[in-house]
Amino acid sequence: MAAAAEEAAAAELAVLLAPAAGAAARAGAVEAALALSGSAAGRRLLAGQPAALAALLELAAGPGPPAARKALACLGNVSDEAAAREPLLAALPALLGLLPGGPACGLLANLCRERGAARRVLRGLQERGPGLEPLLQALGEPRPPPQLGPLLCNLSQLPEGCRGLLDRSRCSVQRLLPFTQHKDSVVHRRGIVGALRNCCFEYEDHEWLLSEEVDILPFLLLPLAGPEEFPEDEMERLPVDLQYLPQDKQREEEPDIRKMLLEAIMLLTATRAGRHTVREKGTYLILRELHRWEQEPHVLAACEKVVQVLIGDEPGPGLENLLEVEIPEEMERELQRLDREEEEEEAQGSTPCPEEPSR
Repeated sequence: MAAAAEEAAAAELAVLLAPAAGAAARAGAVEAALALSGSAAGRRLLAGQPAALAALLELAAGPGPPAARKALACLGNVSDEAAAREPLLAALPALLGLLPGGPACGLLANLCRERGAARRVLRGLQERGPGLEPLLQALGEPRPPPQLGPLLCNLSQLPEGCRGLLDRSRCSVQRLLPFTQHKDSVVHRRGIVGALRNCCFEYEDHEWLLSEEVDILPFLLLPLAGPEEFPEDEMERLPVDLQYLPQDKQREEEPDIRKMLLEAIMLLTATRAGRHTVREKGTYLILRELHRWEQEPHVLAACEKVVQVLIGDEPGPGLENLLEVEIPEEMERELQRLDREEEEEEAQGSTPCPEEPSR
Protein backbone atom coordinates (compact mmCIF):
# COMPACT_ATOMS: atom_id res chain seq x y z
CA MET A 1 0.00 0.00 0.00
CA ALA A 2 2.78 2.43 0.90
CA ALA A 3 4.52 1.80 -2.43
CA ALA A 4 1.26 2.41 -4.32
CA ALA A 5 0.71 5.66 -2.43
CA GLU A 6 4.22 6.82 -3.23
CA GLU A 7 3.72 6.03 -6.90
CA ALA A 8 0.46 7.97 -6.92
CA ALA A 9 2.14 10.96 -5.25
CA ALA A 10 4.96 10.88 -7.80
CA ALA A 11 2.44 10.76 -10.64
CA GLU A 12 0.59 13.74 -9.14
CA LEU A 13 3.91 15.61 -8.87
CA ALA A 14 4.53 14.94 -12.57
CA VAL A 15 1.17 16.57 -13.38
CA LEU A 16 2.07 19.65 -11.31
CA LEU A 17 5.42 19.92 -13.10
CA ALA A 18 3.79 20.01 -16.53
CA PRO A 19 3.34 23.38 -18.33
CA ALA A 20 -0.44 23.16 -18.05
CA ALA A 21 -0.20 23.42 -14.25
CA GLY A 22 0.82 27.08 -14.38
CA ALA A 23 3.89 28.92 -13.15
CA ALA A 24 3.05 29.00 -9.42
CA ALA A 25 2.20 25.29 -9.24
CA ARG A 26 5.29 24.35 -11.22
CA ALA A 27 7.53 26.42 -8.93
CA GLY A 28 6.21 24.57 -5.89
CA ALA A 29 6.42 21.22 -7.66
CA VAL A 30 10.05 21.68 -8.66
CA GLU A 31 10.90 22.52 -5.04
CA ALA A 32 9.20 19.31 -3.95
CA ALA A 33 10.95 17.30 -6.70
CA LEU A 34 14.34 18.66 -5.66
CA ALA A 35 13.70 17.71 -2.03
CA LEU A 36 12.50 14.27 -3.12
CA SER A 37 15.64 13.70 -5.17
CA GLY A 38 17.75 14.07 -2.03
CA SER A 39 17.03 10.45 -1.03
CA ALA A 40 17.67 7.20 -2.89
CA ALA A 41 13.99 6.23 -2.63
CA GLY A 42 12.92 9.62 -4.01
CA ARG A 43 15.35 9.36 -6.92
CA ARG A 44 13.98 5.94 -7.81
CA LEU A 45 10.42 7.28 -7.76
CA LEU A 46 11.28 10.19 -10.04
CA ALA A 47 13.32 7.97 -12.37
CA GLY A 48 10.19 5.87 -12.90
CA GLN A 49 8.14 8.88 -14.00
CA PRO A 50 9.01 9.73 -17.64
CA ALA A 51 6.49 12.59 -17.62
CA ALA A 52 8.16 14.16 -14.58
CA LEU A 53 11.60 13.83 -16.17
CA ALA A 54 10.33 15.43 -19.38
CA ALA A 55 8.78 18.33 -17.44
CA LEU A 56 11.97 18.84 -15.43
CA LEU A 57 14.02 18.88 -18.63
CA GLU A 58 11.69 21.49 -20.12
CA LEU A 59 12.03 23.60 -16.97
CA ALA A 60 15.81 23.21 -16.88
CA ALA A 61 16.09 24.57 -20.42
CA GLY A 62 13.59 27.37 -19.76
CA PRO A 63 14.13 31.08 -19.10
CA GLY A 64 13.14 31.20 -15.41
CA PRO A 65 16.48 31.10 -13.53
CA PRO A 66 15.31 29.83 -10.08
CA ALA A 67 13.07 27.09 -11.50
CA ALA A 68 15.60 26.15 -14.17
CA ARG A 69 18.40 25.91 -11.63
CA LYS A 70 16.37 23.72 -9.26
CA ALA A 71 15.11 21.50 -12.07
CA LEU A 72 18.64 20.93 -13.32
CA ALA A 73 19.89 20.16 -9.79
CA CYS A 74 17.05 17.68 -9.38
CA LEU A 75 17.91 15.98 -12.69
CA GLY A 76 21.55 15.82 -11.63
CA ASN A 77 20.52 13.89 -8.53
CA VAL A 78 18.14 11.61 -10.43
CA SER A 79 20.81 10.82 -13.03
CA ASP A 80 22.45 8.62 -10.38
CA GLU A 81 19.66 6.13 -11.09
CA ALA A 82 20.25 3.80 -14.03
CA ALA A 83 16.53 3.90 -14.93
CA ALA A 84 16.72 7.66 -15.58
CA ARG A 85 19.77 7.62 -17.81
CA GLU A 86 18.16 6.56 -21.07
CA PRO A 87 15.34 9.16 -20.89
CA LEU A 88 17.95 11.83 -20.09
CA LEU A 89 20.23 10.72 -22.90
CA ALA A 90 17.25 10.98 -25.26
CA ALA A 91 17.16 14.69 -24.35
CA LEU A 92 20.90 15.10 -25.01
CA PRO A 93 20.67 18.11 -27.39
CA ALA A 94 18.85 20.14 -24.74
CA LEU A 95 21.31 19.11 -22.02
CA LEU A 96 24.35 19.91 -24.14
CA GLY A 97 22.93 23.39 -24.67
CA LEU A 98 23.22 23.98 -20.91
CA LEU A 99 26.99 23.43 -20.86
CA PRO A 100 29.40 24.44 -19.47
CA GLY A 101 27.35 25.25 -16.38
CA GLY A 102 28.27 23.21 -13.32
CA PRO A 103 24.95 21.37 -12.76
CA ALA A 104 24.85 20.37 -16.45
CA CYS A 105 28.45 19.10 -16.17
CA GLY A 106 27.50 17.05 -13.13
CA LEU A 107 24.43 15.58 -14.80
CA LEU A 108 26.36 14.64 -17.94
CA ALA A 109 29.26 13.26 -15.88
CA ASN A 110 26.77 10.85 -14.27
CA LEU A 111 25.41 9.88 -17.67
CA CYS A 112 28.94 9.26 -19.01
CA ARG A 113 29.97 6.65 -16.49
CA GLU A 114 29.44 3.86 -19.02
CA ARG A 115 31.42 3.91 -22.25
CA GLY A 116 28.39 3.64 -24.53
CA ALA A 117 26.73 6.68 -22.97
CA ALA A 118 30.04 8.57 -22.94
CA ARG A 119 30.36 7.94 -26.67
CA ARG A 120 26.88 9.38 -27.26
CA VAL A 121 27.69 12.50 -25.25
CA LEU A 122 31.01 12.97 -27.01
CA ARG A 123 29.38 12.51 -30.41
CA GLY A 124 26.77 15.08 -29.45
CA LEU A 125 29.49 17.57 -28.51
CA GLN A 126 31.26 16.97 -31.81
CA GLU A 127 28.06 17.40 -33.80
CA ARG A 128 27.59 20.81 -32.18
CA GLY A 129 30.92 21.84 -33.75
CA PRO A 130 33.45 22.82 -31.10
CA GLY A 131 33.68 19.40 -29.41
CA LEU A 132 35.45 19.66 -26.06
CA GLU A 133 36.46 23.30 -26.57
CA PRO A 134 33.64 24.89 -24.48
CA LEU A 135 34.58 22.61 -21.58
CA LEU A 136 38.26 23.44 -21.91
CA GLN A 137 37.50 27.15 -22.10
CA ALA A 138 35.55 26.86 -18.85
CA LEU A 139 38.79 25.72 -17.18
CA GLY A 140 40.00 29.28 -17.63
CA GLU A 141 37.19 30.77 -15.53
CA PRO A 142 38.13 32.16 -12.09
CA ARG A 143 36.15 29.35 -10.46
CA PRO A 144 35.63 26.46 -12.89
CA PRO A 145 32.64 24.24 -12.11
CA PRO A 146 33.82 21.38 -9.85
CA GLN A 147 31.75 18.92 -11.87
CA LEU A 148 33.79 19.74 -14.99
CA GLY A 149 36.65 17.48 -13.85
CA PRO A 150 34.50 14.32 -13.56
CA LEU A 151 32.89 15.03 -16.94
CA LEU A 152 36.27 15.33 -18.69
CA CYS A 153 37.48 12.22 -16.87
CA ASN A 154 34.48 10.15 -17.98
CA LEU A 155 34.77 11.36 -21.57
CA SER A 156 38.48 10.50 -21.57
CA GLN A 157 37.75 6.83 -20.90
CA LEU A 158 37.23 6.71 -24.68
CA PRO A 159 40.18 6.83 -27.10
CA GLU A 160 38.39 9.55 -29.04
CA GLY A 161 37.93 11.52 -25.81
CA CYS A 162 41.66 11.26 -25.14
CA ARG A 163 42.38 12.43 -28.67
CA GLY A 164 40.32 15.54 -28.00
CA LEU A 165 42.34 16.29 -24.87
CA LEU A 166 45.61 15.51 -26.66
CA ASP A 167 44.85 17.86 -29.57
CA ARG A 168 48.22 19.57 -30.01
CA SER A 169 46.82 22.39 -32.14
CA ARG A 170 44.62 23.61 -29.27
CA CYS A 171 47.09 23.04 -26.38
CA SER A 172 44.23 21.15 -24.75
CA VAL A 173 46.02 18.94 -22.24
CA GLN A 174 48.17 21.84 -21.06
CA ARG A 175 45.00 23.49 -19.75
CA LEU A 176 44.42 20.53 -17.42
CA LEU A 177 47.85 20.48 -15.81
CA PRO A 178 47.52 23.29 -13.23
CA PHE A 179 44.52 21.54 -11.69
CA THR A 180 46.57 18.68 -10.26
CA GLN A 181 47.18 21.17 -7.41
CA HIS A 182 43.68 22.73 -7.41
CA LYS A 183 42.76 23.35 -3.76
CA ASP A 184 39.25 24.71 -4.25
CA SER A 185 37.57 21.38 -5.09
CA VAL A 186 38.69 17.81 -4.50
CA VAL A 187 35.96 16.67 -6.93
CA HIS A 188 37.41 18.78 -9.73
CA ARG A 189 40.99 17.80 -8.87
CA ARG A 190 40.14 14.09 -8.80
CA GLY A 191 38.44 14.32 -12.19
CA ILE A 192 41.31 16.20 -13.83
CA VAL A 193 43.92 13.76 -12.49
CA GLY A 194 41.75 10.89 -13.75
CA ALA A 195 41.58 12.49 -17.20
CA LEU A 196 45.38 12.94 -17.28
CA ARG A 197 45.84 9.33 -16.22
CA ASN A 198 43.56 8.19 -19.04
CA CYS A 199 45.52 10.30 -21.54
CA CYS A 200 48.72 8.56 -20.45
CA PHE A 201 47.39 5.29 -21.92
CA GLU A 202 48.09 6.84 -25.35
CA TYR A 203 51.75 5.83 -25.55
CA GLU A 204 52.23 7.40 -28.98
CA ASP A 205 51.98 10.77 -27.19
CA HIS A 206 54.36 9.99 -24.32
CA GLU A 207 57.38 11.66 -25.89
CA TRP A 208 55.36 14.83 -26.50
CA LEU A 209 53.79 14.75 -23.02
CA LEU A 210 57.23 14.47 -21.42
CA SER A 211 58.79 17.10 -23.68
CA GLU A 212 59.23 20.76 -22.73
CA GLU A 213 56.15 21.59 -24.83
CA VAL A 214 53.88 19.93 -22.25
CA ASP A 215 56.24 18.86 -19.41
CA ILE A 216 53.60 16.75 -17.68
CA LEU A 217 55.91 15.02 -15.19
CA PRO A 218 56.42 17.89 -12.69
CA PHE A 219 52.63 18.37 -12.54
CA LEU A 220 52.21 14.69 -11.63
CA LEU A 221 55.08 14.68 -9.13
CA LEU A 222 54.43 17.96 -7.32
CA PRO A 223 51.27 16.75 -5.51
CA LEU A 224 53.26 13.70 -4.33
CA ALA A 225 56.15 15.78 -2.99
CA GLY A 226 56.51 16.87 0.62
CA PRO A 227 58.71 19.42 2.38
CA GLU A 228 61.78 17.15 2.54
CA GLU A 229 65.19 18.67 1.90
CA PHE A 230 67.55 16.90 -0.48
CA PRO A 231 71.35 17.00 -0.68
CA GLU A 232 72.57 19.41 -3.34
CA ASP A 233 73.56 16.66 -5.79
CA GLU A 234 70.05 15.14 -5.57
CA MET A 235 68.32 18.52 -5.72
CA GLU A 236 70.00 19.28 -9.05
CA ARG A 237 68.43 16.16 -10.59
CA LEU A 238 64.89 17.37 -9.87
CA PRO A 239 62.84 19.58 -12.21
CA VAL A 240 63.04 23.23 -11.16
CA ASP A 241 59.43 23.23 -9.93
CA LEU A 242 60.28 20.50 -7.42
CA GLN A 243 63.44 22.07 -6.02
CA TYR A 244 63.57 23.86 -2.65
CA LEU A 245 59.91 23.34 -1.79
CA PRO A 246 58.67 25.28 1.27
CA GLN A 247 58.58 23.71 4.72
CA ASP A 248 54.77 23.83 4.74
CA LYS A 249 54.44 21.90 1.46
CA GLN A 250 51.62 19.37 1.80
CA ARG A 251 51.15 16.20 -0.21
CA GLU A 252 47.88 15.40 -1.95
CA GLU A 253 45.47 14.54 0.86
CA GLU A 254 43.28 12.06 -1.04
CA PRO A 255 44.74 8.53 -1.31
CA ASP A 256 42.83 7.69 -4.50
CA ILE A 257 44.25 10.79 -6.21
CA ARG A 258 47.78 9.91 -5.10
CA LYS A 259 47.26 6.45 -6.57
CA MET A 260 46.04 7.86 -9.90
CA LEU A 261 49.06 10.16 -10.09
CA LEU A 262 51.34 7.15 -9.56
CA GLU A 263 49.43 5.18 -12.18
CA ALA A 264 49.88 8.00 -14.68
CA ILE A 265 53.64 8.04 -14.02
CA MET A 266 53.70 4.25 -14.37
CA LEU A 267 52.03 4.52 -17.78
CA LEU A 268 54.63 7.07 -18.89
CA THR A 269 57.32 4.44 -18.22
CA ALA A 270 55.79 2.05 -20.76
CA THR A 271 58.34 2.94 -23.46
CA ARG A 272 62.13 2.91 -23.27
CA ALA A 273 62.30 6.65 -24.01
CA GLY A 274 59.68 7.36 -21.37
CA ARG A 275 61.53 5.34 -18.75
CA HIS A 276 64.72 7.22 -19.52
CA THR A 277 63.05 10.63 -19.15
CA VAL A 278 61.18 9.71 -15.97
CA ARG A 279 64.40 8.38 -14.42
CA GLU A 280 66.49 11.37 -15.44
CA LYS A 281 64.07 13.88 -13.88
CA GLY A 282 64.63 12.55 -10.37
CA THR A 283 61.30 10.76 -10.03
CA TYR A 284 62.83 8.13 -7.77
CA LEU A 285 63.79 10.78 -5.20
CA ILE A 286 60.21 12.05 -4.86
CA LEU A 287 58.81 8.51 -4.70
CA ARG A 288 61.41 7.43 -2.14
CA GLU A 289 60.21 10.13 0.25
CA LEU A 290 56.56 9.43 -0.58
CA HIS A 291 57.11 5.76 0.29
CA ARG A 292 58.51 6.70 3.71
CA TRP A 293 55.49 8.90 4.39
CA GLU A 294 52.66 6.89 2.82
CA GLN A 295 50.30 4.90 5.08
CA GLU A 296 47.73 3.57 2.61
CA PRO A 297 48.60 0.00 1.45
CA HIS A 298 47.15 0.37 -2.06
CA VAL A 299 49.05 3.61 -2.64
CA LEU A 300 52.25 2.05 -1.28
CA ALA A 301 51.81 -0.83 -3.73
CA ALA A 302 51.41 1.58 -6.66
CA CYS A 303 54.48 3.52 -5.52
CA GLU A 304 56.59 0.36 -5.26
CA LYS A 305 55.59 -0.75 -8.76
CA VAL A 306 56.82 2.51 -10.26
CA VAL A 307 60.04 2.35 -8.27
CA GLN A 308 60.71 -1.21 -9.43
CA VAL A 309 60.40 -0.08 -13.04
CA LEU A 310 62.71 2.88 -12.44
CA ILE A 311 65.47 0.89 -10.71
CA GLY A 312 65.04 -2.37 -12.64
CA ASP A 313 66.87 -3.60 -15.70
CA GLU A 314 65.53 -2.72 -19.13
CA PRO A 315 63.17 -5.34 -20.62
CA GLY A 316 64.56 -7.64 -23.29
CA PRO A 317 64.07 -7.38 -27.08
CA GLY A 318 60.43 -7.15 -28.11
CA LEU A 319 59.36 -5.85 -24.70
CA GLU A 320 60.50 -2.24 -25.03
CA ASN A 321 56.88 -0.98 -25.04
CA LEU A 322 55.12 -2.50 -22.03
CA LEU A 323 51.68 -1.36 -23.20
CA GLU A 324 52.00 -3.45 -26.36
CA VAL A 325 53.03 -6.68 -24.64
CA GLU A 326 50.38 -9.39 -24.96
CA ILE A 327 50.09 -11.39 -21.74
CA PRO A 328 48.85 -15.00 -22.04
CA GLU A 329 45.54 -15.57 -20.26
CA GLU A 330 46.99 -18.07 -17.76
CA MET A 331 49.81 -15.68 -16.85
CA GLU A 332 47.35 -12.81 -16.44
CA ARG A 333 45.33 -14.88 -13.95
CA GLU A 334 48.52 -15.73 -12.06
CA LEU A 335 49.54 -12.05 -11.95
CA GLN A 336 46.13 -11.13 -10.61
CA ARG A 337 46.51 -13.78 -7.89
CA LEU A 338 49.94 -12.42 -6.96
CA ASP A 339 48.53 -8.88 -6.85
CA ARG A 340 45.84 -10.02 -4.39
CA GLU A 341 48.43 -11.72 -2.21
CA GLU A 342 50.63 -8.63 -2.33
CA GLU A 343 47.76 -6.41 -1.23
CA GLU A 344 47.01 -8.73 1.69
CA GLU A 345 50.66 -8.69 2.77
CA GLU A 346 50.84 -4.89 2.49
CA ALA A 347 47.78 -4.58 4.69
CA GLN A 348 49.83 -6.23 7.46
CA GLY A 349 52.65 -3.68 7.29
CA SER A 350 54.75 -1.51 4.98
CA THR A 351 58.04 -2.55 3.40
CA PRO A 352 61.14 -0.44 2.74
CA CYS A 353 61.35 1.32 -0.59
CA PRO A 354 64.06 -0.30 -2.77
CA GLU A 355 67.19 1.81 -3.14
CA GLU A 356 68.04 3.47 -6.42
CA PRO A 357 71.20 2.02 -7.99
CA SER A 358 74.26 4.19 -7.40
CA ARG A 359 75.22 6.43 -10.30
